[in-house]
Amino acid sequence: MTRIRFALWGILAVLSAAWLLANLPLPDTLSFIAVRNLLVQYSGVLAIGAMSVAMILATRAKWLEPWLNGLDKSYRLHKWLGITALVVSVAHWIAAKGPKWLVQWGLMERPRRGGPPADAVEPGAIEAVFNSQRGTAEGLGEWAFYAVVVLILLALIKRFPYKYFVSTHTLLAVAYLVLVFHGAVLMTFSAWTQPVGIVTALLMLGGVISAALALSRQIGRRHKVPGRIEAVRTFPSMRVTEVEIKLDEGWAGHDAGQFAFVTFDRREGKHPFTIASAWNPATRSITFITKGLGDYTNFLPEHLEVGGAATVEGPYGRFTFDDDKRRQIWIGGGIGITPFIARMKQLAMSPGPRQVDLIHSVPDIAPEALDLLKADVEAAGVKLHLMIDSRDGVLTGDRLRRMVPEWTSASVWFCGPAGFGQAMRRDLVAHGLSAGDFHQELFNMR
Repeated sequence: MTRIRFALWGILAVLSAAWLLANLPLPDTLSFIAVRNLLVQYSGVLAIGAMSVAMILATRAKWLEPWLNGLDKSYRLHKWLGITALVVSVAHWIAAKGPKWLVQWGLMERPRRGGPPADAVEPGAIEAVFNSQRGTAEGLGEWAFYAVVVLILLALIKRFPYKYFVSTHTLLAVAYLVLVFHGAVLMTFSAWTQPVGIVTALLMLGGVISAALALSRQIGRRHKVPGRIEAVRTFPSMRVTEVEIKLDEGWAGHDAGQFAFVTFDRREGKHPFTIASAWNPATRSITFITKGLGDYTNFLPEHLEVGGAATVEGPYGRFTFDDDKRRQIWIGGGIGITPFIARMKQLAMSPGPRQVDLIHSVPDIAPEALDLLKADVEAAGVKLHLMIDSRDGVLTGDRLRRMVPEWTSASVWFCGPAGFGQAMRRDLVAHGLSAGDFHQELFNMR
C-alpha cells in the first residue's frame, strides 16, 4: 500500500508543481473570476492527468509491474486514480458552471465580456483553430463528464455484476478520448510550451494509445493461450471448484503465486483466478481453484465440462515468495490458500532451503480437501497450522507469535480477505516486523 500511496500522491504532486510553475507569479488582484479561472485550469490538468495514468495502467503492461510490485497493486492505483479523477472532475464542473448558476440565482452580476487587450498579439494559425473549437469542446466535454461520473460510480458498486462492469468500463475509453479533445482545446494555449503542457501532452498520448488498445480489444492479447478443460473437481460443502486446463503451445510458464485471467464463456468474459499449480512443460496443465463468492463463481460447478474450451491470459503478479529470508510464514485465509498450494507443488519438484510455516485459517474444510492439503504439505516439507474458525477461533498476531516463536526472523506472506490482512500487518509491524517483510496479495480487480 505504501507504493500505491507514494505513486498516487507523486503523480498529483508532479502535475501540481508543473501547473504552478506555469502560473507564477499569480495576479496581484485575485478577483472571484480570476480564482475561478485558475481553479478550472488546475482541476482540468489534475483530472485529465489522473485519467491518463489510469488508462495506461489498464493496459496490464508487464513492464509496469516491478514499479508497483504487481498487477494487483497496479489495479488498486488505477482504482484510486479513477476516484481522484471523479472528485476533481466534479470540482472542475462546479468551477466552470458556478458563475452561470450564481448569475441565475441573482447572487452575482453577469461578468462583462471585454475584448482582447490593446497590446494583445494576434493568435497564430494553430491557436486560431483551437479557439474556433472551444464551443464544441465545452459541449462534448460536459456530456463526457456526465458519462464518466456514471461509469465510475457503477465500477465502485460491488453488487454491479462483474461482466457488466467489464463491458461498461470499456466505455470509459470513449469518454476519455472526448475529454482529451476537451482538455487539449481548452487548456491555456501558452501552457503547451511549458512543463505543464509537455507533461500533460505525454500523458494524453499514453492515454490515447491505451484507449485505442482497449477499444480494439488488444489488451492482453499477446498473453492469451487457448486450452481445454481436462478435469473438474468440486467440494460442495466448501463451495470450492478445482479446474485443470491443458494449454496449447504459447504459455511461457509461471511462478507459484501468480494469477491469470480465465475465460470459460465469451459472453461472461474473463475473470481473474490465482494459479494453484506449478508449471510443468511436459504436461502443459494449469490448475485453478475457485470459491463460490458471487454469481459467476457460483455458476461454474454446474456449467464446466471436461473437454470444454478455455482461454488463459497471463501470468501476472509478483506474489512469488522471492526474498532473502531463511524462514517464511504463509497465511492463507479461506480460498487465499491457493497461491500456497502452487508454491508447495513447486517445492515438491524443486525443494528450497527455507523453513516454512503455513497457517491456514478457514471456516470449514472438507475431509477430501484436507487430505489433499496434507499431501502437498508433506511433499513440500512445510509445517501446517490448521485453524478452523468454529473450533480454533480467529487468527491474531498474538496467536501467530505463539505458533512460530522465531517469527521475527521470517517474512510473512498473506493471501485472504483484505481487512484480515491489514489487521495482521498492523499488529505484526507494531511488534517489530519490518513493513517490507509483510507481503499481501490485493486480489481485487475492482
